[in-house]
Amino acid sequence: MPTRNVAFLDEVPPPLRAGLANLRQSLGVPDEFPPEVVEAARRAVADVRLPERDLTDVEFVTIDPEGSKDLDQALHLSRTDDGYLVRYAIADVAAFVEPGGLIDVECHQRVETLYAPTRRTPLHPEALSEGAASLLPDEVRPALVWQITLDAAGAPTHVGVERARVRSRHRYSYEQVQHAINTGTAGEMLSLLQTIGQLREAAEIARDGISLGVPEQDVTVTAGGWTLTYRTNLPCEGWNAQVSLLTGMVAAEMMLRAGVGILRTLPPAEDHAVDRLRRTAQALGISWPQRQDYPDFVRGLNAAVPREAAMLNACTTLFRGAGYDAFTDGAPKASEHAAIAAPYAHVTAPLRRLADRYAGEVCVALSAGEPVPQWVLDALDELPSEMQDSARRSNKYERGIVDLVEAMVLAPHIGREFDGVLIDVEPDRRSGRLQLQDPAVEARVKGDRLRLGTEVNATLVAADLVKGAVDFRVF
Repeated sequence: MPTRNVAFLDEVPPPLRAGLANLRQSLGVPDEFPPEVVEAARRAVADVRLPERDLTDVEFVTIDPEGSKDLDQALHLSRTDDGYLVRYAIADVAAFVEPGGLIDVECHQRVETLYAPTRRTPLHPEALSEGAASLLPDEVRPALVWQITLDAAGAPTHVGVERARVRSRHRYSYEQVQHAINTGTAGEMLSLLQTIGQLREAAEIARDGISLGVPEQDVTVTAGGWTLTYRTNLPCEGWNAQVSLLTGMVAAEMMLRAGVGILRTLPPAEDHAVDRLRRTAQALGISWPQRQDYPDFVRGLNAAVPREAAMLNACTTLFRGAGYDAFTDGAPKASEHAAIAAPYAHVTAPLRRLADRYAGEVCVALSAGEPVPQWVLDALDELPSEMQDSARRSNKYERGIVDLVEAMVLAPHIGREFDGVLIDVEPDRRSGRLQLQDPAVEARVKGDRLRLGTEVNATLVAADLVKGAVDFRVF
């Protein structure tokens, strides 16, 4: 599909326009929706039928990044006599998208929402993604509502999901939630997010699941242009993610029991990969006792310490081969997501990810004791490859944008020396990856006898604003 980038590129800093246009063109990133798809979305909004089940009295709230409008999830948390009740409302995209219709066909071409500063390339037309399907505050919306009963330790004891109409009461940003919790002004419901989130984090540790706390490069848009920072998640983001993980885990178990569905999978790390990481730790001078397993070791690393930041970067290579596995005639033999340490399914972001709409429909049917719709079964075979191809494009797009901004930030400083840390070094020790703190850049570096985890003084020798390539040299 050809791209039409003129309006978007007007919002991009002039030095990046050629490079970003080239990146979008090379990856086949779509732009505007065809007029007939936009019209189909308008008709779908006008014709939507709300579910009979009315849960508008439940005080759902949404928690998302500041300024988000494509709101997939709303939650309500409460106490029970012997534990907790998690209600998790997920946007009912299928209420607006006719199987095999114009919107559906377009979605199978786009597969997922792509993000760039000042611009999203959405999976669905904005009339749906930021309008009638989004769980915006004070609007009655169709949703798939998960009800998950937890015991006092946070373990699920009963699970169900059904269609219902809901009305969110408030749209919170992560910063607002964290501030309220830190200052003691959160109220019962948001306080329970911390309680349940921490119980689920403890459960993750108990099952040997792991989340890497590697700071992420973030492109920030300011009045002065685009800049780069390192961003570490707030605690409440982790707690909120645990609710989503919980839902994905109970959804996976539901589908596995029925022998039909689609899972997000990740194979376990191979022994030689763990051995390689142990050698890396030894080279960095980081203690990793032989009896200590990988999850416990990783949890003890501090990204603020240069050599430990290099170790965390090395740990990102341990698990390879993430994918999707669809099945209709019995549970697959390999069903676990190794990093989560449990079976897992994507069901909580249908506005932004194609597979979630299908997995959600499977679970609603199974929960009601009804047959899975044929249109869902017909699509399952192709979904894994569609999602895999889209994930590769998404990763290249997001990385490509960061590379372009790095080049823009550094281009005026060719020949200048920067202090950084070697977070990756090739076996020949002549090339690797350099992490700078200011500006927040990770770039290629060459030199002689480079040593992983060391702090170095590197000279910027090249910055290509079209290719997004930056090169340093340690002399």
